[in-house]
Amino acid sequence: MGATVTTNTVGKTWDGANEPLGASYGKLMMWFFIVSDALTFSGFLAAYGFSRFKFIETWPLADEVFTHFPFAHGQNAPMYYVALMTFILIFSSVTMVLAVDAGHNMNKGKVAFYMFLTIIGGLIFVGSQAWEWKNFIKGEYGAIETKGGSILQFVNAKGERVKLEEFAATLQEDRVQRTRANAMWFGEEAALPTYSVAEVQAGFKSNPDLLIRTEVIYDKETSKTAVGAHPTLNDKEFHTKQKTILTRAESEKMLANAHLVVEGANLQRNEYGSKLFADFFFFITGFHGFHVFSGVIINIIIFLNVLLGTYEKRKSYEMVEKVGLYWHFVDLVWVFVFTFFYLV
Repeated sequence: MGATVTTNTVGKTWDGANEPLGASYGKLMMWFFIVSDALTFSGFLAAYGFSRFKFIETWPLADEVFTHFPFAHGQNAPMYYVALMTFILIFSSVTMVLAVDAGHNMNKGKVAFYMFLTIIGGLIFVGSQAWEWKNFIKGEYGAIETKGGSILQFVNAKGERVKLEEFAATLQEDRVQRTRANAMWFGEEAALPTYSVAEVQAGFKSNPDLLIRTEVIYDKETSKTAVGAHPTLNDKEFHTKQKTILTRAESEKMLANAHLVVEGANLQRNEYGSKLFADFFFFITGFHGFHVFSGVIINIIIFLNVLLGTYEKRKSYEMVEKVGLYWHFVDLVWVFVFTFFYLV
């Protein structure tokens, strides 16, 4: 006759000495989520890295794309605002740590205060990211896309970028946007650009000092003659990475293949260079921004519960600690996104 095995079912299944790694059920489930989400972000960033180095010669330079700063219109401030955004998000992790520590000490007032600062930091970051998206979508200088898909930008004799509005001619043209009413269903297009290809070509022709800069990047050690760079530019004016500047004759020849005017960036066009850069930028930073926004919402809920005294009654601020784990993860992911998109 077999032995009868009995178990003690008194109390909770997940309680006491049977807690794996000394973690509660809620914290362990949060760790499971963080690990799975980390694998998702790793896949996205690996895909970005593969595409970046596959098309490295035409990949946009971050110092030329992210140059805006609030209330400093027209000022060239490469990466300044992105660095400020990063500092604010990292500082919000510090306030979250202080909130968790205050919770361990059962200090309701400090928990509420530091949670409030964390929420403010998260809102500033999300708002900053939306502002950055707006500038990226709108663009600043404009460019031309050739029939072969190459992006052509315009510079003066010093190699400085020139906006389309500064030289494009005004022609009497009947420009009609293709819609389903006047084209095949697959011929519908977005809003018309500010200038037509003919206006850009005419303006370029009447400004002999203008040159075309292609999206192809080369190192300063590369011979300027080999890449067709403008012969009047000095070597000292080139940084480690520069985009190829064509001679006037080569510029006119390249502009003859113009297909359409590109202003800003979207999922189909990108005035800064490779279209894949814009696709990855919108997808990865948008996905991270969704995480930050979700974290802000959760933090607000926890903050309200702190004010209501919910965790004082429970004699535990573990919920603050669990949402803190998520917030630190979101901050850590941004460090990798920041490195991949802006620094590498």
